Amino acid sequence: MTTLPTMPLADWRESKETLHRFLQLVGKIRLASSARRNHWWNVPYHLTGRGLTTRPMGGRDGNPIFTIDFDFVAHELQVAVVDGRAVRFPLVGRSVAALHAVLHRTLCELGIHVEIAHDAPFDLPDASRPFADDTEHGSYDPVGVTRYWQVLSWVNLVLEEFSGRFAGKISPVHVFWHTMDVAATRFGDRVVDHPIQVDPVTREAYSREVVSAGFWFGDESTPHPAFYSYTSPEPDGLADRPLQPDGAEWLPRNGSHLAVLGYEQVRLADDPRAAALAFYESTYRAGAGLAGWDLDRYACEDGITDPCLNPAGT
Repeated sequence: MTTLPTMPLADWRESKETLHRFLQLVGKIRLASSARRNHWWNVPYHLTGRGLTTRPMGGRDGNPIFTIDFDFVAHELQVAVVDGRAVRFPLVGRSVAALHAVLHRTLCELGIHVEIAHDAPFDLPDASRPFADDTEHGSYDPVGVTRYWQVLSWVNLVLEEFSGRFAGKISPVHVFWHTMDVAATRFGDRVVDHPIQVDPVTREAYSREVVSAGFWFGDESTPHPAFYSYTSPEPDGLADRPLQPDGAEWLPRNGSHLAVLGYEQVRLADDPRAAALAFYESTYRAGAGLAGWDLDRYACEDGITDPCLNPAGT
């Protein structure tokens, strides 16, 4: 891939809405079948050389160890068991209901039994409709999904490089199926005391101060793909801090502020990677600096924390 592809939301909106529900359908299996991790790190997908993986799960609940992988090269879904058995089936031409049926039938045939509390979308307009009843969403354009996969793979490596500049506690680079974004989150040391009425998902995700960096493919409120960052809790004066490169801006969102840089601006930059990294670095320094983090203590050059090593290699 010599240049980043165009990715206007309007060109693949219907496919994106279908894929989003595919990701949630499988994501809920991951949620039900994995050991819980701090900040819900067990829940998201990780990238592979061909798509997304749930990572191994099961093995502690009477089920065999298994994975479910999205292959965005062949546009197939694969269920694989640690004993070597594997079943693949196409994603093209299936509604959400059809994928639900074949996937759960396949799990049963492989001896995998999963209890899902709410087998329906999360925080989507049709959240009250079970996946098994969704025959509306069945558009899957391989061209649009291939572009999604190309952009996702590129942003993943940018976030990996950015993550290597931080020596503190940091999440993996992972893909959240509930919002269909890819992100990496840096954590500070300060505990955040949320009121008891705050939902348990939020309390666990934001139990420490964080500065999160990510990318999402557009939604109704922001109908274009964009790089983003936020600080939680948001320190006073955050939206007054300068951002890089030119064109990045702070946008009000749900009572706080989100730093946003449009994908198209990065795509057309002379050095897209440098533009994206400059954005993430400026948002981190704005949020962490105002929150009182020790930026020098957390600094890490080229992913090296060993003081005996010269990062320049000389």
